[in-house]
Amino acid sequence: MLIIWRSVVLVTTIFFVAGVFGQGIPEDRYAEEADSAKSLLRKAVDYYREKGDQAIAAFSRQGPFVDGQLYVYVIDTDGTMLASGGPSANLIGRDVSQALNDDLNKGFKEALALPPSDTIHQADYRWLNWQDGREERKRVFFQRVEDKIFSVGYYMPRSSEAEARALLDHVVEAVKESPQQTFERINRLDAEYLRDDLYAFVVDRDTERFVAHGYNLRLIGSDFRSVMSADRQPIGSQILEAAKRSSSGRIPYLWPNPVTRQNESKLTLFETTDRYIVSVGYYLDAEK
Repeated sequence: MLIIWRSVVLVTTIFFVAGVFGQGIPEDRYAEEADSAKSLLRKAVDYYREKGDQAIAAFSRQGPFVDGQLYVYVIDTDGTMLASGGPSANLIGRDVSQALNDDLNKGFKEALALPPSDTIHQADYRWLNWQDGREERKRVFFQRVEDKIFSVGYYMPRSSEAEARALLDHVVEAVKESPQQTFERINRLDAEYLRDDLYAFVVDRDTERFVAHGYNLRLIGSDFRSVMSADRQPIGSQILEAAKRSSSGRIPYLWPNPVTRQNESKLTLFETTDRYIVSVGYYLDAEK
C-alpha cells in the first residue's frame, strides 16, 4: 500500500507543479530527450486515434511504446490509470483521485478538466527511477485526447550551472548569518541544502577540515587538504590554494555522482567567507 500511495502522489504531482523542480534547467540541456519524449507521445496519440480503445493494452507492454527510460501512461478523466509501460503499472485500474487529500485532488481535477486538443502540455515532478532505484526529477509532456490524458516523461539527473550557483549563493548567505546552524542542517541532509545531484560542503579555512558535507558524512572533521579526486588528483589542496588567491572560483575534477553512482566529471564552484570555504559542484554531461 505504501508503494501504491507514493506512486499516486507522484503521478498526481505532474499536473500542478509545472516548473517548480525544473527552474534553472536550460531548455537545450535535455533537448534530445524532450524531442524523443514528444515524438513517442505523438506516436501513442496517433495509434490511439487509429485503433481506439483497442490501443490501450499496447501501452502497458514492452514494445514500440517503451523506448529506454521513456514509456507511455494513460489516465482517464475520472482519474483512473488505464495503462502504463513503467513503474506506475501497479496503479492500472485504480481511481487515483480517491487516495489523495483535498489539496492534491484540487490540482489533479483541474488538470483532468483540461479540454481535448492537439496541445502538448509540459510539467515537472519527482518520480522513482526504475533504472537506478532513486527518486529523481522528471519532465513530462501530456495531451488530452477525448476522455484520456496521454503522457511521456524523462529523467533529469544532472543539475545545471545556474542551479549550482543558486544553491551556492543560498548556502553562503546562510553561513554568514548562522554558520553553526547551517552546518548542522547540511549534515542532517536537510532538503533545503540538498537538491538531486547538488549538495554543499564547507571547509574551515583555519583548520583546513570539513565542517559540513551534504553527501558523505564520513568526511566531516577530516583533513580537506588530503582529499583526492577519483583519479587521484589533489583537489583539496587545489581548492585551498585557489581560495587563497581569490574569494571565488571553480575547480574541475572527477568525483562520484550521488544520483548515477558513477565517477563523473564535476565542476565545483566555491566562495569564501571570513573563515570558511563554501562549495557546490555540478556534474557535466558525459559527452562534455
